[in-house]
Amino acid sequence: MAHRRRFGKKHTSRSRFEYRRKKRKTPYLHNQSFPAKRRKKEESLFVAADDIIGFIYTHDGIGSLKEIIIGLDLPRTARKEAQNLLAALCHEKVLSCDKKGYYSLSRKIILMEGIISAHPRGFAFAAVENPPPGLEIDRDVFIPAQELRTAHHGDRVLLTVIAKRRNRVEARVVRVLERTASKLVGIFMTGRTTGLVIPEDDRFAFQIVVQRKDSRGARNGEAVVTEIHHFPLGHRNPSGKIVEILGDPDDLNVQNEIVVHKFDIPHEFSDEAAQQIARFDDAITLEPGRSDLRDILHVTIDGETAKDFDDAVGIEKIRNGHRLYVSIADVGKYVSPGTPLDKEAYLRGTSVYFPNRVVPMLPERLSNDLCSLVPNQDRYAFTAVLDFDRSGKRKKKTFARSLIKSSYRLTYTVVKNILVDRDASVRGKHKPLLTPLQWMAELAEQLEKRRMERGSLGFEIPEAEFVIDSAGKVSSIKRFERNMAHKLIEEFMLAANEAVAETLAKESANKAEVLYRIHEAPDPVKVAEFTSFSHSLGLKLPANSGTPQWFANVLTQVAGTPREYIINNLLLRAMQQARYSSENVGHFGLAASHYTHFTSPIRRYPDLMVHRALAKYIATKKIKKLEKRPSSATSEAGDFLSKRERVAVDAEREMVDRLKVRFMADKEGETFEGVISGATGFGLFVELLEWFVSGGVDITDLSDDYYNLDEKNHRLIGSRTGNIYQVGDLVNVTVAKVDVARRRINFTIAGP
Repeated sequence: MAHRRRFGKKHTSRSRFEYRRKKRKTPYLHNQSFPAKRRKKEESLFVAADDIIGFIYTHDGIGSLKEIIIGLDLPRTARKEAQNLLAALCHEKVLSCDKKGYYSLSRKIILMEGIISAHPRGFAFAAVENPPPGLEIDRDVFIPAQELRTAHHGDRVLLTVIAKRRNRVEARVVRVLERTASKLVGIFMTGRTTGLVIPEDDRFAFQIVVQRKDSRGARNGEAVVTEIHHFPLGHRNPSGKIVEILGDPDDLNVQNEIVVHKFDIPHEFSDEAAQQIARFDDAITLEPGRSDLRDILHVTIDGETAKDFDDAVGIEKIRNGHRLYVSIADVGKYVSPGTPLDKEAYLRGTSVYFPNRVVPMLPERLSNDLCSLVPNQDRYAFTAVLDFDRSGKRKKKTFARSLIKSSYRLTYTVVKNILVDRDASVRGKHKPLLTPLQWMAELAEQLEKRRMERGSLGFEIPEAEFVIDSAGKVSSIKRFERNMAHKLIEEFMLAANEAVAETLAKESANKAEVLYRIHEAPDPVKVAEFTSFSHSLGLKLPANSGTPQWFANVLTQVAGTPREYIINNLLLRAMQQARYSSENVGHFGLAASHYTHFTSPIRRYPDLMVHRALAKYIATKKIKKLEKRPSSATSEAGDFLSKRERVAVDAEREMVDRLKVRFMADKEGETFEGVISGATGFGLFVELLEWFVSGGVDITDLSDDYYNLDEKNHRLIGSRTGNIYQVGDLVNVTVAKVDVARRRINFTIAGP
């Protein structure tokens, strides 16, 4: 049955209006539209009611007919139709109209702003920062594909609620408030007169049209960076020009560049920063106020390929225990607040580490030279001096800006050879270090024991280490081996971080400038879901679920078993993300009441902020009874730097995935053992035990039965045979297909 217009005329397919009432939260007629002037002969612009709502919203919630017509660039002939549409919206109580002819938004309509996160399948989610009063949103809102309008991934949009389904809010895009996709990296495909750039990120559901004159001579198949000039109305492709040619996407260095540009990671320093670097003096002298610790035996312990040494440790035997020196590069000596280097370091937030490249937070002149604690060179440092008794309990802590001279550049392998393997030849070359290293091992063991006893979590997630040959190809992937030397340094860094955090929280007068590393308690609902699932695996869990001790008990039960990797990952998913905050709420994972990041100012900006706050404390030594509240600037910095950290983590993971899929490209048809790491309605996820490579088994390829998802227990169950594929099960899989461009690996289940 045809719909009828409110004004009495029957609706036809050619009508300029389509008044449709929908059973939704906001019943205004979002498909009503009227034509505006032609921008091109072949293109006619249609403006819907959503556009009027969006215009009024972005103009302080009020607008006249004249302002709306001008703002939406409508022709004079549309005036009457605009009036009719406005009248309909007022009748629906979506808008209110005063006697002076001004239209404003009604309280009836629920509007909110959000950031679009699109999915390659067409639908999207939106992160809403400030939900309207009365609307509870505990997760990102869902946007069906047909409700996205012209919004794309990353856009800031205006949304209205249309439904609530299964505790998830469903919304529609009313207006695009801000386009964020100004530059995209993609693959250039040539044409006769124009070319197309296919975005590397498949969440962008368009291709960029590039005229030949704007292609910079790019060749077919090359990776390029494209600047978008114009987003046309409707669903047409945007246009732009190529601003940089990256090269052959099969080259791993080009893959690095693709990821850097895709995640918009700053990778070039400004001329102002370069000029600041050029003014630095190579001379290092003992300044007033610095402690001379050059007589203390310091060593650095890092990986074989490390170039920036930002921490050195020393130890002394004292009455009833040990005195530990944790000396950290004094980056604050060179990078002052508000300088070009400081501003650029803040925008980066952190260094980004790829398997074959580092994108540093600070220029190499600092990270690999002046601030690198290289052996036999005087270096400015910030030292935590910590006294422990024989059980590893901290008895005293002091801090000083210092001058040190590292005596040895050690690697984790060398320390392991000395302490664990007791290699005679290696020990013979490092005789002066044998006793201090033994003291360090003793103290580290005590610190770890105390930390685990209080409930600190010891997640053991294996990491992949890539072997890249001289041709720039991944020749092998192996397990990154953590040994006692890694744990030794980790324990010392944790001890220093806790001591600094405790001092700044309890004694410093500069609390307004302190940034903590916090880790909040996990979501009780997620913990309950995990507990329920764990019973199906035969785990016997204590009743006090959700405490650090409970998590530690779970990890102990699965340690050394085939299910250890999966349980570790599932527990991590149940936990909150660690982040930076001006409010100290403790660190759940470490079971620590006070924690911050102090030990890596070369590669993490929050550590530099902590150094500055600690320096002020040392300089003033003032203790005030009235605690200062954190400043808004510090709170904003915590939020911003947490986001920069997540960008870096996502970029590093994507680069690892790109290397893994290239490594597997020539292994189609081969069979490997794997563990089921996920179960969904679409199929299974399997991680290969040998290579740490993940892939998917499509549910349609499980041809022996029709499988249903048991979401609660993370498994697929055959409806006829009762066959079960459960997370944690070991399976043999065959590599069916490797799609390098889309970074997807498809497996099929092989025989036992």
